[in-house]
Amino acid sequence: AVAIFALLHDVLVTLGIYAISNREINTATIAAILTILGYSLNDTIVVFNRIRENTPAAGKLGYSQVVNDSVNKTLTRSINTSVTTLFPVVLLLTLGSSALKDFAFALAIGIISGTYSSMFFASPILAAWNNKFPRYKK
Repeated sequence: AVAIFALLHDVLVTLGIYAISNREINTATIAAILTILGYSLNDTIVVFNRIRENTPAAGKLGYSQVVNDSVNKTLTRSINTSVTTLFPVVLLLTLGSSALKDFAFALAIGIISGTYSSMFFASPILAAWNNKFPRYKK
């Protein structure tokens, strides 16, 4: 459920920036939004998988600390992946045709938003959710 909120966040941020910049939504934009959904979901899964791996080994650490440690461990990987993906997207944005520029503009916004949301939006919500509704009562 938390990952769905992060995906919704990414799409709404992209559409919001499109509305602010007064750009037209066309088929390239829709394709970029679908690509953003896949990219963001993958990034969120990587972070959540690390949280799942670290939870049993946490010992006396609280769940929020496990989430924080997991985000810290995946931070470099997520930023490196996003930056290496952003390079060709920025090139498409500057050198591409008008259809490619629409696609690249939406994709650039989505990559930045997806990277942000998977680490700094979805993970804290997951920690707060688990603190409010713990999975296992003691």
